[in-house]
Amino acid sequence: MLAACSNDDRAARRAAAGPSPDRAALLRVASVAAGERQFARCAACHAIRRDAPDRNGPTLFGVVGAPVAGVSPRFGYTAALQRVGGRWTPERLDAWLADPRAFAPGTSMGFPGLADPLDRADVIAYLQAQR
Repeated sequence: MLAACSNDDRAARRAAAGPSPDRAALLRVASVAAGERQFARCAACHAIRRDAPDRNGPTLFGVVGAPVAGVSPRFGYTAALQRVGGRWTPERLDAWLADPRAFAPGTSMGFPGLADPLDRADVIAYLQAQR
């Protein structure tokens, strides 16, 4: 079914996710290639290569499953993000990408978030592929 979606046909991917898709359904139809394109906005502050230096934000290589505020030992995370604790799961990344300030009140991240749940699923798929 997703073979027809390989060219990143958003409408086909949305249809494949169902009429009222939850996060799991969106992740099933997520596109790594579309996530890479979405990540271009993030690349202004975040690198995604192994051993890449931090920029204005920490490198995000291997972020999925890593400790929140612990992906890069060299980066100075805000106390707001340190208080969140736990690990970066797809669910937590979805909440962070939707609204960083609501996820970690007091964060210094200036990104306003991604409103479209499919865009967030695509970015998460891309981040999961970076290991």
